[in-house]
Amino acid sequence: AMRERGESWQFCGYGGPKMQRAGCDLLEDLTQLAIMGVTEVVRKIPKFWGLYRRADDFLRRERPDAVVLIDYPGFNWWIARAAKRHGIPVFYYGVPQMWAWAPWRVRKMRRLVDHVLCKLPFERDWYQQRGCRATFVGHPYFDELATRRVDEEFAATLQGKGPLVTLLPGSRKKEVQYNWPILQKAAVLVKASRPDCRLVAACFSEQHAALVRTCCERAGVQIEVYHGRTPELIREASVCLACSGSVSLELLYHQKPSVIVFWGPRWRMAFVRRFVLQVRYITLVNLLGTDDGLTGRPVRFDPDAEDAERIPMPEYLTSEDCSPQVARHAIEWLADPEAHARKVEQLGRIRDEVVAQGASATAAAYICNVLLDQIPPAHQAA
Repeated sequence: AMRERGESWQFCGYGGPKMQRAGCDLLEDLTQLAIMGVTEVVRKIPKFWGLYRRADDFLRRERPDAVVLIDYPGFNWWIARAAKRHGIPVFYYGVPQMWAWAPWRVRKMRRLVDHVLCKLPFERDWYQQRGCRATFVGHPYFDELATRRVDEEFAATLQGKGPLVTLLPGSRKKEVQYNWPILQKAAVLVKASRPDCRLVAACFSEQHAALVRTCCERAGVQIEVYHGRTPELIREASVCLACSGSVSLELLYHQKPSVIVFWGPRWRMAFVRRFVLQVRYITLVNLLGTDDGLTGRPVRFDPDAEDAERIPMPEYLTSEDCSPQVARHAIEWLADPEAHARKVEQLGRIRDEVVAQGASATAAAYICNVLLDQIPPAHQAA
């Protein structure tokens, strides 16, 4: 998007094959350095230190007009620190969700980043109130969803055989291991109430699909398991049961009545509630659809509370078996067309407010406008 505004501009940095194809001269392919676990991180410290020294030297020698950071905060903070030391403006596109887990780190954002480009509307106000120059540009995930191609032939096979209940157990193996048992039990309860419904699982990888199939076989549960079919399985669903994550934005995009689950061991959930989460809800859609989402600690969702309906997606952050509660929502939506329609309408109102397409183009326009105001005309011509 930036290149479309300045064909002669040059780009270099750390990234992957897609950035390279877009015209970026890679200093290093970071997709080869994806790591998890403390041991692996420690082992890779010399490598990352070398990347930082190389970046620092490049910034000192070449003095680019700007540094653009994207998403992940870890290594990006080191790049930002080097850029500021050399007097190079720093833009952060898709800032970390520190309002949810580390609000005190906004001091670092204020000190190291000149322009904060936010993906979510409430982030702009949150950062501005804390002294950052912030603007809302939109979420690039919605751009991806708008251009995603769906296999219509496969989608047609999901239609006309009763309500479709789609289960989404997460994109990481540990998430699947923790959350699938709850989703599976809930699905069994839904099926008992609505024998005509069709149960399907949308898995991120074949490895996850194999794990889910094994669990179903052991429990004697009939659930169709797919991987690589998430767009179709969400679009055609009547209701969805999902592990907490960015998938909630896709569920919002398609206005699907959904229940969100995030299960973990008791000690872990206690730690998350007490020391990690700084917001009332774990689901992005609930933060977008309520006016109190950024205040206080996580609250236990009560489906019988007077204001339960105002929460767009019932959510369960728990170490207990919440499958009866999860199933209860799905059963109600399937049995009561009016309740289903109210939830769809509620999600539609939120979608109309927050789903703005063209996030990357908007971010590019902002960056280019700032730089063209600062770059001398002779430099612009070059």
